[in-house]
Amino acid sequence: MLDKPAVATLLSQRFLGDKHTSLSQLPLPHTMSGAKAAASIIAASIKNNEKIAIVGDYDCDGVCSSAILDEFFCDIGYENYKVKIPNRFKDGYGLNESIVSELDAQLIITVDNGITAFEAANECKKRGIKLVITDHHMPLDELPRADALVDPQCKDNEFAFKEICGAQVAWYLVAALKDELGLVGYELGKFTDLLALAIIADMMELKDMNRVLVRAGLRQINSFARPCFSAIARLSGKESFTFKESFTFDDISFLITPLINSAGRMDDATVSFEFLRSRDLRCAEGLLAKISECNAVRKEREKELFELCAKSVSENDKVVVVWGEGWHEGVIGIVASRLARLYKRPAIVFSIDGQRAKGSARSVGKFDILALISSCESFVSSFGGHKGAAGLVAEPSKLVQLKTALNQACSNVDFNQISHDDLLGDIKADCVDSELMDIIDSFAPYGSKNPKPVFALRSALVVSVNTLGSEGLHLRLVLRADNRCFEAVYFNFEKRPAIGVRIDVLFILGRNYFRGQESLQLIIQEIL
Repeated sequence: MLDKPAVATLLSQRFLGDKHTSLSQLPLPHTMSGAKAAASIIAASIKNNEKIAIVGDYDCDGVCSSAILDEFFCDIGYENYKVKIPNRFKDGYGLNESIVSELDAQLIITVDNGITAFEAANECKKRGIKLVITDHHMPLDELPRADALVDPQCKDNEFAFKEICGAQVAWYLVAALKDELGLVGYELGKFTDLLALAIIADMMELKDMNRVLVRAGLRQINSFARPCFSAIARLSGKESFTFKESFTFDDISFLITPLINSAGRMDDATVSFEFLRSRDLRCAEGLLAKISECNAVRKEREKELFELCAKSVSENDKVVVVWGEGWHEGVIGIVASRLARLYKRPAIVFSIDGQRAKGSARSVGKFDILALISSCESFVSSFGGHKGAAGLVAEPSKLVQLKTALNQACSNVDFNQISHDDLLGDIKADCVDSELMDIIDSFAPYGSKNPKPVFALRSALVVSVNTLGSEGLHLRLVLRADNRCFEAVYFNFEKRPAIGVRIDVLFILGRNYFRGQESLQLIIQEIL
């Protein structure tokens, strides 16, 4: 049975291996292999006033990466460049031959993509275009023929912390450019707000330098130096917030990054890029209105597809694998995440378009979904990503074989155990108070490799149960344990307990703000 000191000890043990615990301890730019060579090429192009093109990605990480490099060029007064954010539906992912032929450039710089852009790299060579690739995804055995390549996942890259996102690689490129161009007073810390968004959105490990940057990024977001964050604060009612901070770590995960991602999912991520780079509040609010429309459509499409997928899931499958013709590619990743959370096992959702099935995969706990897909690569045309999330392409005719192979590969895996990896243990009811909440908050930000602690409360009496929300998908409960009453919420509930029964619950402790008052509530994860 846990008490408060035990909780603090268990949470602190997650970070015993961290080598970088402050901004001053972050690895220096020259330790990122390829960054100096890339900076040298870019600096020469700037000196010669060459046409430069930045090619990003349509997700939050790619948009933030593009915004970082764009802002740097603006800051130094360089104008002979353009930014290309590929459209998910028209261009596909990353740099390709079509985009190379479209760009009138003497130098192309990729951010958050390019590590497998072999054909595009060859096209650049053919056209005499210099190519600098910056990425963070896993490379294949071969590398593209780029003039410089910066990716911490490459075997010969000895960067001190490998699990960083594309925006961080772009940031290190800017740091290397700062050194190369002799910009002694250039302030790199102003980008930490964008880094925080990208790190969380791309599900990077929230340990070591990532934890440091997200903490710094939250402070930068709450400085409202960028009009985009003032616009979101106005939209969400945060502007009149009277507590410690306008935005919290959870707001980055559940409010800001879904907004930034929604334009790329439903329409064109260029809108999100322009939003992040807005110079004034009026412009930011106009762009946010468009993004909010995309987000509303995204929620509707996601709900429809999730309900459709849930009907075809077999309880006997160890891995959820579902597919359908013409499913919206912009929401299959979110639906895969929801299926993984609901069924507590990895999930892959495919959208079939002719002879091509594009899939998004999401994992549970610490299970390596990328390694699982790699073990079944004979049934896959291409794949890439991270341990927790991946993208893949397969022929529709091979989907049944792929599903069988994935399930066979996981036949001996206990996903129920894996999905409870974040369970800290049983806790005494009299320990659940504001002091415990403060202890939990002190180890934020929470996310990949630092999940919010889940506690078990045993034999709690159900005092009241009410439906929450217009669609009746959530519950608000009052529970009593050891003569103490607790408010609780159960989102997307699976079981509705009866009043008067005793239940065991797994919960996360959270703060509830209502009409200027703060209270604690149990956020139920599961009723056992």
